[in-house]
Amino acid sequence: MRKDRRESNNVEDRREESGGQSSGGGVSMGQMMMLAPFVKKLLGTKFGWAVIGLGAVAYMNGYNPLALLGIQTPTQNQRVSSVNDDKEANFMKTVLADTEDVWREILPKYGMKYKEPTMVLYRGSTHSGCGHASAQMGPFYCPADQKVYLDLSFFDELANNHNAPGDFAQAYVLAHEIGHHIQNIQGTLSKVQKYKQQAKSEKKSNALQVRVELQADCYSGVWAHHAQKRFNILEEGDIEEALQAASSIGDDVLQRKATGHVRPDGFTHGSAAQRQEWFTKGLKTGDLKACNTI
Repeated sequence: MRKDRRESNNVEDRREESGGQSSGGGVSMGQMMMLAPFVKKLLGTKFGWAVIGLGAVAYMNGYNPLALLGIQTPTQNQRVSSVNDDKEANFMKTVLADTEDVWREILPKYGMKYKEPTMVLYRGSTHSGCGHASAQMGPFYCPADQKVYLDLSFFDELANNHNAPGDFAQAYVLAHEIGHHIQNIQGTLSKVQKYKQQAKSEKKSNALQVRVELQADCYSGVWAHHAQKRFNILEEGDIEEALQAASSIGDDVLQRKATGHVRPDGFTHGSAAQRQEWFTKGLKTGDLKACNTI
C-alpha cells in the first residue's frame, strides 16, 4: 500500500505512558519521574551536587549516568524495535487520514456529516471511555468517547500467530474499526445495543453482534473502494492481505485453533468466509447500502 500521503493529527500517542518504548535512546518521562526524589535529596548536600555534576559530564560525553543508579535504558535492539514501532504508528496515521478524506466525502451523499474520530495508540494497557483497554482485547472502537484504541502489538500477533502479515492487512483492521464509527454516526450501535439488552439468550445477542461486525467489514471494503479511486493506494497483493486477515480472525478459525472444534452459537464476529464475503461486497460496490447486514 502506498504511504506517500498525509498523516492524520487526530491521534493520541500513549505508547510511552502505557509501557511502550519511546523512539529515542534518552531518558524517558517515566525515568525522569522516578529520579525526581533522588535528585531532590542530592541537591541538599555538597556530595549530591558533585554526583549531579559527574552525571552531567558523563551525559555530555555520551555515557549513561543512569547506570550509576542501576536504571536500565533501552538496548540497541529495543531502539531498533522502537524505530519499527514508530514506522507502524506513522503508517496507521496515514491510513487514518485516508479514512478521514474518504468518509468526509462519502457520508454527505447519504445524508450524514462525518465527524472524525481519534485514534489512540498504546502498548500494554490504557484507559478508555468504555473501561480498561489491554493488548489482549485487540483493536476496538469505543462509542462513548468516539475513539479507536490500537495496541500495535496486535499486528505482530496478526503476522506471527495468524499468518496475516502486510501493511494492507493492518489498514483493513483500522478501516474495520472506523466502520464501527460510521455505525455510531448512523445510530446503529445504540439500536443494536438496545436489541441485545432485550435479547432473551446469549445466542441471539451474539447473532446481533455478528451482523454489526460483518457490516463493519463491508464498510472497510467501501473505504478501500473509494480510497483506491481517489489515491490509487493499492499495490499487488494488498487485497489478498486484507482477505487473509479477515479469514484468519474469523470466529470458526479462532475457535478451531483454540478448542479444536467450531461452535457457531458462540460466534461474535462471523466466520472466515462471511468476513471475506462482506469485505469483498463493500470493495466491489463502494456503496453503503450494499452493506445491509442489520
